Order: sequence, then C-alpha cells, then structure tokens
Amino acid sequence: MTEPRGPEAATSAPEAATSAPDADVLVEIANRVATITLNRPAALNALTIPMKERLLGVLHGVGRDRAVRAVVLTGAGRAFCAGQDLKERLAPDPAPFDEELGLRYNPIVRALRDLPQPVIAAVNGVAAGAGASLAFACDLRIAAEGASFVLAFGRIGLVPDTGATWTLPRLVGAARAAEIALLGDPVSAGDALRIGLVSRVVPAEAIAAEAAAMAGRIAGLAPGATAATKRLLAGAFERDLDAALDAEAEAQAAAGWHRDHGEGLAAFVEKRPPRFSAG
Repeated sequence: MTEPRGPEAATSAPEAATSAPDADVLVEIANRVATITLNRPAALNALTIPMKERLLGVLHGVGRDRAVRAVVLTGAGRAFCAGQDLKERLAPDPAPFDEELGLRYNPIVRALRDLPQPVIAAVNGVAAGAGASLAFACDLRIAAEGASFVLAFGRIGLVPDTGATWTLPRLVGAARAAEIALLGDPVSAGDALRIGLVSRVVPAEAIAAEAAAMAGRIAGLAPGATAATKRLLAGAFERDLDAALDAEAEAQAAAGWHRDHGEGLAAFVEKRPPRFSAG
C-alpha cells in the first residue's frame, strides 16, 4: 500500500517527541513508553488527512525506536476519537472511500498491528467509527468509566472499516460483533468490560495513570520476548493447533538463545530486577 509522502512519513520517534503542543498528533517518550495523543479535542479528535498522515509517521518512528518498549494511544479532551471528520468529506471532490482507506486508514491499522511494541488503547471517552476501529486494532484496551464504543456506520449509509470487521469478531465473538456493527448502539465501558472488549474500566481521572502503569510493566519485560508474544497472539486465529505449537517452539528457541533469557534467569536467582537489552 502507498504510504503518505512528506516529512511526516519519515518522522523518527525522537523528533516526534518534540512535537509542538498544538500539533494534532502528540507523542511523548518517557521511561521506555511512547504515549501518542490524538489532539483535536474541540472536534472530538476527528481524523483529517494531515492528522492521519502524521499519526502514521509517528507510528513508524516509534516502531523503529529500540528504546521504546510499549505504546499508549489515547485522545485529548473528552473523546478518544470520533472517527472521520465528516466536514472533510463534505468538501468538494473528496477522495473515493477505497482510495482514502488504502492510502491512510489501512496503513495505520497495519502499523498498529505490526509494531513490535504492544499498544494499549487508553479510551478516555467516545470511540466512534474509525476511532473505535483504531482502539480495536490495539493489543490491549482500557476504558474510562464514561467511555463508549460506537459503530454507527449504517446511519450514514456506510459499512464498518479500518479493520473493524476483522478485529471485532476476534475480540467479542461473531454474535456480539454483529449486534454492535449492525445495530450501531453505543457500548458502554461497563458493557465493554463484560463482553471482553476492554480488560479494565477505571475512573476518568485515573485512566492516564492506569495506562502508564500497565505500559510501564510491559516496558520492564524483555523486548524481544514481548514482540514475539505479540506476533504469536496476532496469528492465533490463522493457525491450527499444530502450526501454533510449531510457531511457539520456533519463537521459544530463539528466545532461549537470546542474552535476555540468561539475564532473566540470573536476576531470578539473585533476587534483583532484570536488566534486559534494548532489543
């Protein structure tokens, strides 16, 4: 797929970490965790073309940064992401949907899935349309008590996209995915926890700290083993049992030869925190 052109596509994580406070995509890197914030709070973080291109560039930069071991994706203000900015679609001659998906949305989903670092969606408010799809594409989801997920594509004569028809059934099962996608009713944070769409629900004022703590725990693990675990989980529904056993054995053999395994064993015996490598 074609990637966006321009400086955003080549943004490295250290450069992205210095993004201006008024940028529509912010990234802060601290303690081996990259926190990416969608930053159009007045528009509920609705996605525009420049915003999508910057987000993709930031994801690529973070993925190349071996010092980053976990990623948090969240939104500024009272929303996680309201999806596509519909005002942009009302402008003269908008790009056909398949072109917009192929150029921008789908590469973002692919980048989230392909990042070696686990990604935590800290859903601080409504996640609607493609915004919900972005949360579904992350490895873990936690939600604020007032957050919700909405796939209301049918109300505007469209279909779920940005990977939702692939990720959602894998998260909640076929029946619940069909209800969410076809009826378009909001799924509250409490219901999302009940059906397994999120793993934790916390008070709104605590979600940033909760996401940081979870990411910090992941960042303290051996990065190569964590990346391999993410890959194995991502392929779980495409393999039969024998193929899964073979994939685990291959990954375990590689992990067993890595110096981080020896460091982990030594730290366990010496009763101290491990000092894992950068990658």
